Amino acid sequence: MNKVKIFCITNIQSEKLENLGLNLVGVGKNKFNKNYITCDSGENINEKEQHYSELTFHYWFWKNEINKYSDDDWIGFCQRRRFWLKSKSEDKNNKLKDIILREVPKDWSDSNSVICEPIHLGTKFMKVIKRGWRNLLLNPLILFNLKKSTIKLHFDMHHGYGVLDKAIDVLDIKDREDFRNYVDTRTYYNPHIMFIAKKNIMEKYFNNVFPWLFECEKIFGFENLKGYDQTRLYAYLSERYLSFWFKKYTKTIEWPWIFEEIN
Repeated sequence: MNKVKIFCITNIQSEKLENLGLNLVGVGKNKFNKNYITCDSGENINEKEQHYSELTFHYWFWKNEINKYSDDDWIGFCQRRRFWLKSKSEDKNNKLKDIILREVPKDWSDSNSVICEPIHLGTKFMKVIKRGWRNLLLNPLILFNLKKSTIKLHFDMHHGYGVLDKAIDVLDIKDREDFRNYVDTRTYYNPHIMFIAKKNIMEKYFNNVFPWLFECEKIFGFENLKGYDQTRLYAYLSERYLSFWFKKYTKTIEWPWIFEEIN
């Protein structure tokens, strides 16, 4: 099997992470020892980490490291509490170190990218009344299908009404209407800004997502992004776009992941 280079991104130093044998990346203001790659050198957006989250490293890797790899190399990202499983049949009760992905599975032979298995969106009556009333005025039928919320309704309720629409307005025209239709109709997405891809695919994705996010900065800025649901706005936007882009432009496969609390 071919190896896959997985970078695990964290904003805290953790001995448990260090024992997993992954390529560790430290982002944000905390100090990290020599076991961690940091992204405050070269061309970087490290000062924006609270708004960009894991994308802080993605940008640094794109600008400073990606050209060290060949087009056919598999490269990927996971997070401090979310990890790729090495197969679709792993027992999640086993030790984390024994079940996380390290090699390219045979299942990927016809793919050039990997994204997380999806999460399905739903909501509750009172939450729609409180947070989604503007959407409800436009489409009262929402109340009859609360178990299947669209990406747009979910985003409007949690990250600000109309924010996603304004962001899509400045997306490259080749994707604008396709992405708008995607968020208006899909009731699930592939989460966590986690993906694995061949180097050439990864480079194309970064060349699409970062120019768009920088255009979004001109609209939303940083000063008024308050609270958990808005501070990380640019990470949330990219998370929704990731699902769309990889399905539109690549031969992607959805892959299992596991959540484990690591401090």
